[in-house]
Amino acid sequence: MLFGFNDVYLRKIESAFSDTRVVARGDQLKLRGPESQVDRIERVVGELVMILNRNGNLTENDVDTVLDLARVGTGLRRSAGQDAILFTPAGGTIQAKTPGQTRLVEAARQSDIVFAVGPAGTGKTYTAVALAVGALKSRQVKKIVLTRPAVEAGESLGFLPGGFKDKVDPYLRPLYDALEDMIEREKLQSYLERNIVEIVPLAYMRGRTLNSAFVILDEAQNATAGQMKMFLTRLGAGSRAIVTGDASQTDLPSRTQSGLVRAREILDGVDGIDFIDFGKEDVVRHKLVKDIIEAYERAGND
Repeated sequence: MLFGFNDVYLRKIESAFSDTRVVARGDQLKLRGPESQVDRIERVVGELVMILNRNGNLTENDVDTVLDLARVGTGLRRSAGQDAILFTPAGGTIQAKTPGQTRLVEAARQSDIVFAVGPAGTGKTYTAVALAVGALKSRQVKKIVLTRPAVEAGESLGFLPGGFKDKVDPYLRPLYDALEDMIEREKLQSYLERNIVEIVPLAYMRGRTLNSAFVILDEAQNATAGQMKMFLTRLGAGSRAIVTGDASQTDLPSRTQSGLVRAREILDGVDGIDFIDFGKEDVVRHKLVKDIIEAYERAGND
């Protein structure tokens, strides 16, 4: 099952690494090639063995996903010359396009909790969601939980039309948009109905324990220090988290310290937690966004 019918999975692994030879001898693999690539192949095979042991079978999609994640995490290049995080339903790829995104991808493979901090338009959330979907598709996790604080929805929530879901969905819409780029619409709807993918306001995370989950807290600058501690302590066995935010765009009351800022003060240097800083050089939106960020920086973010 590990090698695939007629060793098709081994041929996929071999073709992903130049100047290497992968040969099956009974229940052993013999690898020949540069030491660095042999080490990478060993890690790929180890990951596939874990998936096989966990699920009882191995699919071609499992092999493709692990190879794509290995390319991103180790600097191996696709033929297009870019690192692929995830294949999209339309047949394209989602890739780390900037230095900040590349650092986020690498950190997420090494640390269980990663903070991605920086200005708008740098692809922090989109990259994080792609990593989560990749982990779900490769069966590294069993579910995805995406959450945001909805601070503006506080006391004014009652003035918005519709039921509670209608009132909070606008704050969660960017997360839906990212998912719809990465998962077929019918499959995403099925995931949502079965709670394989959850998109919830941050307040609804209290009291939960999340096992084997990839959890993303978006717009974390709008979480209070208490909410941030609550979120980080939700993680259970086999779970990972990415926290994204821009400390310069908090919507909290003036006397309330952002949980994102406070978390860095408390957690920076803790083993297993990584902080990735994005800058204006990572902006991937309209070219004017970079100029706008620079102008506000000159004005002292007033």
